[in-house]
Amino acid sequence: MRAVSEPGSDTVVGPSYAEHRHWLRYQEYFPSGLSLDQPDGGPRGSAGRLLTGRGLPTEALPNAAVRPEAPAPGMPVEEWWAWRGRRVHLDRIPRPHAPAKVIALHGIGGYGRMLTPYGRLPALADLEFLAPDLPGFGLTSSGLRNATYAGWLRCVTDLIAAERRTDQRPIVLMGVGSAGRLAYDVAARAGADGSVAGVLVTGLADPRRDEVRRMLATTPEVGRWSGLLGLLPGSVPMPLPPAWAPVRWLVNIAAMSNHAQFAHAIWADPLAGGNWMSLGFLRSYLAAAPAVEPEDYAGPPLLLAHPAEDRWTPPRLSREFYDRLGSRGRFAELNGAGHLPTEESGLADLDRAVRDYVDELGLA
Repeated sequence: MRAVSEPGSDTVVGPSYAEHRHWLRYQEYFPSGLSLDQPDGGPRGSAGRLLTGRGLPTEALPNAAVRPEAPAPGMPVEEWWAWRGRRVHLDRIPRPHAPAKVIALHGIGGYGRMLTPYGRLPALADLEFLAPDLPGFGLTSSGLRNATYAGWLRCVTDLIAAERRTDQRPIVLMGVGSAGRLAYDVAARAGADGSVAGVLVTGLADPRRDEVRRMLATTPEVGRWSGLLGLLPGSVPMPLPPAWAPVRWLVNIAAMSNHAQFAHAIWADPLAGGNWMSLGFLRSYLAAAPAVEPEDYAGPPLLLAHPAEDRWTPPRLSREFYDRLGSRGRFAELNGAGHLPTEESGLADLDRAVRDYVDELGLA
């Protein structure tokens, strides 16, 4: 992995969130302790400084990495990870003495930098925090025209393996919103091999279900159309030429937050609601069966910390999948919180639930 270099450098690896600054608009909706302020007295919403990754596999460093000034404590470090001939952007809050790492996964319409404030939750403040931009989204979008849900699974699985080559600290997956299912699938594939120590999700709805598809879609008509798209097995060629559309045309970005202004900021973000998504990716997500059905899940205990006021994927849709986990599941309700929780009451519930869960896993 390599750091993003200073603009104009000979060693620029890729774009930076110091240049793509729409994410700064989100900080006002997080409580002050979580928003990406400069703790050293810098301006609110500063992008932070850029730094190379620490202790990373040498095969992922084709050239010596650049090491500008260290970022302020708690600010993310930007890195580029060489993955299967591509470059994946990572945000990392490095905590080299932390007993474990959290890899936070975004869903459709999101990207890693949107999740970085959760790395400042008190329950996670002693753990290293990573947030990748998954293929086709955020800064990992250039040239990735064949992104699929199966590719996301491979990407996260390979990222876990790369991190474990660096050190053997336990890894907890955190799937936010529709990425809850992604975190579940990665952990289910890993089973009891020890590569995933825990799974924390804020949603677990099964996109194969018609009602879930209707809730995810911008309109009932799009929901019915996406249902037909998801029914096509992966081996059947698409009946239409490859097609792309802005995320906000296909999925209900307006329900991503219960703050109307926050939801509109996501809708307008060229890396979020305004990002272009292939119908092939949407099809692969809707049609994907879980890695294992929940009755056969043999991975680590899973905590579903669900926003109580989630208008995009209401709690009952996630509970239908979660309840089939039996004793492998843990449940907490985030009172007053929407799909992407920023409300103080819901974040307080999330922090308590995560603290208890981390204690249960012995990672405190």
